[in-house]
Amino acid sequence: MVYDETLAQKLRFVLKGKSGIIEKKMFGGIAFLLHGNMAVGVNRDDLIVRVDPAKHAQLVKLPHARTFDFTGKPMQGWIMVNVDGLKKEADLKKWIELGVAYAKSLPKK
Repeated sequence: MVYDETLAQKLRFVLKGKSGIIEKKMFGGIAFLLHGNMAVGVNRDDLIVRVDPAKHAQLVKLPHARTFDFTGKPMQGWIMVNVDGLKKEADLKKWIELGVAYAKSLPKK
């Protein structure tokens, strides 16, 4: 499994102490789930963020963001952000907060 361990460590740091967060291997990378629902993850060098599908079209217009397309089927509500969009800590935290907020809105598994 190849993924950016430095990015994964940054996610661990930001998510540390948040109740209900677990780490799991998924999508050939690592994912962080809140009460069983994926919030964010790392695939290769990209951040994966699960977002409200109603906000998907707006969010993929942001710099360095694109629709998650792991299997050849674009997934609404799933966004990938490349490393250029994560250089500032504030940008990374913003994406993490979006993923966590959406995961919180879902029923616990």
